[in-house]
Amino acid sequence: MSRIAFVTGATSGIGKATAEAFAGAGIDLVLCGRRQDRLDEVAGELSSQVKVTTLLFDVRDKQAVLAAVNSLPDEWKNIDILVNNAGNAHGLGTLDQGDTDDWDAMIDGNVKGLLYVSKAIIPLLLARGKGHIVNISSIAGKQTYANGAVYCASKAAVEVISEGMRLELTQHGIKTTNVAPGAVETEFSLVRFKGDEEKAEKVYQGFDPLQAGDIADAILYAVNAPDRVTIADITILAGAQSAATTIHRK
Repeated sequence: MSRIAFVTGATSGIGKATAEAFAGAGIDLVLCGRRQDRLDEVAGELSSQVKVTTLLFDVRDKQAVLAAVNSLPDEWKNIDILVNNAGNAHGLGTLDQGDTDDWDAMIDGNVKGLLYVSKAIIPLLLARGKGHIVNISSIAGKQTYANGAVYCASKAAVEVISEGMRLELTQHGIKTTNVAPGAVETEFSLVRFKGDEEKAEKVYQGFDPLQAGDIADAILYAVNAPDRVTIADITILAGAQSAATTIHRK
């Protein structure tokens, strides 16, 4: 088999675009998500290019993560690349008015979920003495903004975890790349605003936002870099964006 990439949140947005970019580069895929119909659809689209298998689980469910990884046939456990993409933003509000269910969803998905998946995959990389972990953070992990403190905190945690992984794993031949996108037009805002399409559309009006494929291109560049090169951290902003909440709209 060629290189194998394990991609969480692979059914939409950056995860799906990354799977497509990897398939175009001949990288076999373990596609992970919570929606079997979406997994089947993406797998069907890409199976003509590379070998594809799917795993259905929620990264927030520790036991489900471990069971899913353990269920992989041995040949699929020869994972070269882990892309920790799964995660979401839920709601906007001040800390005193915030919905604690939203907080739990963000911390459980963006932080604990990333940790659960990494804990399951890292031993496989260590056993092979090589590999590459790509964690999807956010500009929000570098610049806090009002009404989004918990989301920002969850993504700041991803930044710290990425640095910790690099400190722990480089000696074992495993690279770590942290990718921090700015405003990307995906389902992100639709989820944040709980399905309110009008609010979600306004986020991307008046400028040309990043597309999921732009982030996938950067991820592919990082994992294809020569052994002598580690792309440690990538921050990608839209052309009209100069900071987390500063966008110059027409």
